[in-house]
Amino acid sequence: MIRAFASVNGRLAPLAEGLSLNTADWIDLWSPTAAEAEAVAAMGIEIPTLAEMEEIEISNRLYREGDTDYMTAVLPGERPDGVHAAMPVTFVLSSHHLITVRHHTPRPFVTFPDRADRSTAGCHSVDRIFLGLIEEIIARLADILEGSGRVLDQTTLKVFDAGADSASDDLQHALSKVGREAEMMARVRLGLLTIERLLAFFNARAEGRLEKGKLRAVLRAQQRDVQALEVHADFLSSRVSLSVDTTLGMINLQQNKTVRVLSVISALFLPPTLIASIYGMNFQVMPELAQPWGYTMALVMMVASAAGTYLILRRKNLL
Repeated sequence: MIRAFASVNGRLAPLAEGLSLNTADWIDLWSPTAAEAEAVAAMGIEIPTLAEMEEIEISNRLYREGDTDYMTAVLPGERPDGVHAAMPVTFVLSSHHLITVRHHTPRPFVTFPDRADRSTAGCHSVDRIFLGLIEEIIARLADILEGSGRVLDQTTLKVFDAGADSASDDLQHALSKVGREAEMMARVRLGLLTIERLLAFFNARAEGRLEKGKLRAVLRAQQRDVQALEVHADFLSSRVSLSVDTTLGMINLQQNKTVRVLSVISALFLPPTLIASIYGMNFQVMPELAQPWGYTMALVMMVASAAGTYLILRRKNLL
């Protein structure tokens, strides 16, 4: 799928039907077909394949060809099959066009066209559109971290409030919830890392751009935002460790209570079992076996031994 936008009266507007892609300021390629890639290639810009975008070599993610910069970041988003994942997004920036290539849907790519005029940089030029899109991505990553923080707060409070009395299913659900948030935060952390490298590359390569001086403050602010979010992500990661340890501790307490009950039951039945074992032996001389009160005596001894064990455990606060 291909979407094209042009800056019109300070806003991003979809490219009018029939106009050439050369008149577009931003071209967004989502899982482009061969024909769509060729249409952009006809403008003199090569479109990287998904395999090339997934290369982890820095030379394959941040490089320049002629006067065109290729910058790849790994961002969280939704794949066509509905699964959330972190996948690469390539920003191809030339002096006249911004081209984005992606194979999933990070939310900022959906919301940015309607909000471009409200970004700090605006959308009067290609560089401003690029920095505005990056600003939208950073804001989205911040929202994800904030949402994860709320989930961790709610989950941890539930575990602390219910304590070891929580149902086993509830604790397992809490553990799964924390695990999902930890995975989400790992994707955000990776996105922040790649965005930070991308901005550093843009800063180094943009010395010759006309608006570099005007946008320097915006660029520095975005770099500071990324660094602040990285610190926040590290803090939330430590919260994840606390939540996991707390939940596992409650699960262990539940298991200990179960084992404790079983141990007490075993202790109650040990003396009666010993008495029954003694009178179950096949010796010739066991006078009690021949007496009419022998059976009653054995039963009384078993009950008395169990009751005595119960009282001792009760006094020791083991029940």
